[in-house]
Amino acid sequence: MSNTHASTTPRTAENGVQTTWTYTLGSIVFFIAVLYGTLLIRGLSALSRSHNLIDTLIIVFLLAALAVQVRYCWFLRVGLGGGLPRPAWTVALFATAVVPLGLGLFSTDMWQFSPIPVWLAGMFIACLVPVPTRMIVMVVSLIVVTASILFAQTRSESSLIADASADNAGIYFLAAFMPIVVLTSLWWWNIVIELDRHRRSAAELAIAKERLRFAADLHDIQGHHLQVIALKAELAERMLERDPAAAGEQLRETRQIASEALQETRSLVAGYRDVALDDELENAREVLTASGAACELRVVALPWDAAVRRALAFAVREATTNIIRHSMASNVTITVSVESGCCRLSVVNDGATPTDDATGTGLAGLRHRLAELGGALETHIGDSRFELVATIPEPGHHRRSREEIHD
Repeated sequence: MSNTHASTTPRTAENGVQTTWTYTLGSIVFFIAVLYGTLLIRGLSALSRSHNLIDTLIIVFLLAALAVQVRYCWFLRVGLGGGLPRPAWTVALFATAVVPLGLGLFSTDMWQFSPIPVWLAGMFIACLVPVPTRMIVMVVSLIVVTASILFAQTRSESSLIADASADNAGIYFLAAFMPIVVLTSLWWWNIVIELDRHRRSAAELAIAKERLRFAADLHDIQGHHLQVIALKAELAERMLERDPAAAGEQLRETRQIASEALQETRSLVAGYRDVALDDELENAREVLTASGAACELRVVALPWDAAVRRALAFAVREATTNIIRHSMASNVTITVSVESGCCRLSVVNDGATPTDDATGTGLAGLRHRLAELGGALETHIGDSRFELVATIPEPGHHRRSREEIHD
């Protein structure tokens, strides 16, 4: 038997969400850096003409505002309206922005652009507060910036309109466009977070559904038998003194019913546990995909022996459970092959963490189960890659090996 199954589901696991945030943060920081870079170029140009202490201080505080605001970008991960960080960071955000605004009132060149850090500081605050407060913050920031520019213009010999140029227009356009960029990016980030939450819920719901199914089947079997056993035991107790023979017959029937209940329970558990290997492989792909990992199945050949298939099915189930519970895998590859009389199962994921090990009770039980068939279980971890390898010799090959040892 030879076939290959592959899943092309987009990666949406934990690592995928982290990558989305990295791109979102990078785009915001990029636009902030471009805007401040333009402001600093204008400031250095003004300083080269004036050699003024005020212009020097404005440049210094523009650099401080840039550093604080880039650091403040990390707090945007909570999403729109997610709440402000510690008050000290908000105080630092406005302190480094207000100082250039105040100094700009006494600068002959930088007064046109020194209020922009306040506008950006207001934008950051607006992103983290609720919607009604968000509009108030943006309006207040706009009023403060406009008022400072008009006031500085009255103290300057030039006017904003007279000094208008393509460079000035570009700076104002980029500053006005920044809230749209940041708010849109955070809106998209909120969507990613919500999708990830639904993905996790879907995976948990699939597990809970299977548990409920098993619980319902167990209840149907045990409920009926236990009720009959209770009734017959009560009847036997009443008949014990006046008709011991009939009471004995009731007790024998009770024992038979208990035996039937035990057998049906064992059959139910066996049916729950002994899933066919090919079905277990498909189930693993579905569950891992629901949990956010892109799963690829490489089925080169399946073993023909039922016991070997059952043991490998257990290995697939244990590996899948460990990946969902303990790793942050975004890609999983499951390979099944039969070579040189040996059946081999390999499960590789890229979500290994420093806490991963091979000492868990599930892996210990799996190792014991494989050893009963002459097989072995190996685990390899390194560079965020975890691999589980289960090998079992085919029954005929296993018997020949033992005969060679005895000879």
